[in-house]
Amino acid sequence: MSNDKNKTQENEQLDTIKELGSVETVDGKHKIFCLTIIGEIEGHNVLPEQNKTTKYEHIIPHLVAVEQDDDIEGMLIVLNTVGGDVEAGLALAELISGMKKPTVSFVLGGGHSIGVPLAVSAKRSFIAPSATMTIHPVRTSGLVIGVPQTMNHFARMQDRITDFVVRNSNITASRFTELMMNTGELVTDVGTTLSGEKAVSVGLIDSLGTLSEVLESLYKMIEEKN
Repeated sequence: MSNDKNKTQENEQLDTIKELGSVETVDGKHKIFCLTIIGEIEGHNVLPEQNKTTKYEHIIPHLVAVEQDDDIEGMLIVLNTVGGDVEAGLALAELISGMKKPTVSFVLGGGHSIGVPLAVSAKRSFIAPSATMTIHPVRTSGLVIGVPQTMNHFARMQDRITDFVVRNSNITASRFTELMMNTGELVTDVGTTLSGEKAVSVGLIDSLGTLSEVLESLYKMIEEKN
């Protein structure tokens, strides 16, 4: 009977990994929840099937469940994003930053656009030495009504993102804006791509790290909280 129960739990865990890219770990020093946010953040509009996406309506209930589950002691957020829906990404970042449980983020590959607020939303952030973070202004595609109200809307949205990043990291607003509006680096865009080491030196990310260092930091936070 016990073997059947364990097999059922394993199958449920595999299904969760396949569908949502998340898993609860129970064999380490502490029980933690690993959440992956990859590809584009899909918001109110459904993206084409060939796009690798993270659906924000899948992540929100996970975050609420983790915060309410007394058995889960902390959460690891693994990020490799290429941007996506700004409103949806910022909503997820706000939820993560408001959690009481220990949270650690780990940027692998890249943290592009809205991936920046998601990376800094955790209580401690790490980035792999080979990873990068791309900072650029809010933009859109498709039909845009060319009136001052449209530009004001984009400006207010950008202010919300900048304010969130500054509140949750060690970078200043002036430095973040300078990197965001840089015209001399990206070939077809405005902005800056930071290497892992540079992202740490400007105060955007807390530390360079490997998976073992990230987990050790999360375990330490859990033990200090307990």
